Amino acid sequence: MSEIPVNILMIDDDEDDFFLVNELLHDISPGQYQLEWASTFEKGKAAINRREHDVYLVDYRLGPFTGLDILHYFQHLSFQAPVIMLTGKGDYAIDQEAMQAGAYDYLVKGDITADLLERSIRYALDEYSHLRTIEESEKRYFGIFEKAHDLILLADSDKNIIDANPAALRTLKYQKEVLLTKHLRDLFVNKDQAETFLNHICEEGETIREYDFKTNDHQKLVVQINAVLLDEAAQIFLCVIQDVTERKREEQEKQYQEKFVITGRIARVIAHEVRNPLTNILLAISQFKEDPAVMASEDASLYTDIIERNCTRINQLITELLHSTRMMELHANAVSLDKLLSNTLALSKDRMRLNEIQLELQLDKDDINVMADEDKVVIAFLNIIINAIEAMTPGKGMLTITTKRIQDKAFIKISDNGPGIPEEVQARLFDPFYTSKAKGTGLGLTSTQNILLNHKGTIHVESEIGKGTAFTITLPIAQ
Repeated sequence: MSEIPVNILMIDDDEDDFFLVNELLHDISPGQYQLEWASTFEKGKAAINRREHDVYLVDYRLGPFTGLDILHYFQHLSFQAPVIMLTGKGDYAIDQEAMQAGAYDYLVKGDITADLLERSIRYALDEYSHLRTIEESEKRYFGIFEKAHDLILLADSDKNIIDANPAALRTLKYQKEVLLTKHLRDLFVNKDQAETFLNHICEEGETIREYDFKTNDHQKLVVQINAVLLDEAAQIFLCVIQDVTERKREEQEKQYQEKFVITGRIARVIAHEVRNPLTNILLAISQFKEDPAVMASEDASLYTDIIERNCTRINQLITELLHSTRMMELHANAVSLDKLLSNTLALSKDRMRLNEIQLELQLDKDDINVMADEDKVVIAFLNIIINAIEAMTPGKGMLTITTKRIQDKAFIKISDNGPGIPEEVQARLFDPFYTSKAKGTGLGLTSTQNILLNHKGTIHVESEIGKGTAFTITLPIAQ
């Protein structure tokens, strides 16, 4: 038996009923129950306002009021409490109405015994405690659900999305009512990835993998998904999704920078090791050409010209390689990003006109100033735009340039609707001498990357076969 008495408020306009209940409680266990009486509806409300009681016994008949009015008053106060309705014999319709209005139990006055009364009080207290526990658990769950930084999705047995937390709506850029019409499959960029995930969702031993998601505005996200079966009976799935796009991008940019440093070191070694013998060859050829026998022979002159011309070409390639990978001296100033793009487009307008390329500019409404060496950044932009023009089908091409500011960085996105670049090729785009063009040297994007890295900027490529390619560039904002 608990040492703390159970405080009970009885709201009943019949004093005899109060004395009867008081005697029954005394018979159950003296001192275990403390009963207070409120003889009218108004006195009952005043006692409820104090919120001092553990259980409430409420008579259905309260003069011009009813026990349902008391239940509605509890609802008005947003006060959850165990209420037991006392009704007349045979008033089962009233009993059911009371339960629907929030009563925990009901007792027919003519049938009340000490055991029945105690059982009803214990049931009401246990049920109240159980509901409070559930309510607290729900509050904690919804607190986590609403405030979590990770994306949280709930899906039914058919993998249809049935709920999403605010982080998921923000990151995926959906209105909630729209996202709840989607299947989990709809969020994946790659169908094979989607089927792999759906076929192995919650599978024993399934490790957390990275997948490519797409937002409502067709942006690509790299995510990690941890899925669990939240409700086995209802087959409700909980998917906790971590957006690792920025982390992956930073890792890739770090790899680019490390690779670039190594490439520059190799270029300097090649230049030193190749140029010395190359110079000796050119000197020897120069002397050889002055020999009278060579000068008299057309074949000898032809071959010496070929050797000399190719040595000169090799020397030019080494010079270009050094220029595309070395640290450069910058004359950086605060310059308008719109001006940089305008100058770049002016240099490429003839190519665009010849290839009938359409241009769509989505520039930030506020002009953004960046720290840049104007001439060099224009060269970097121009290399990307020319590549985009050459990749698109004449007469069908659409070049889209978007700018925006995020914190202390300016983002420039240059997109085309060309054939796209295979994934295995994307990793090699910035490598020296790598090119798919018949007459290209493969140093244009290497030089572009060098210019941007020297500006403490970044360049990142995203491409999908059949849909086009997008280069995203960042540059530091001018302070």
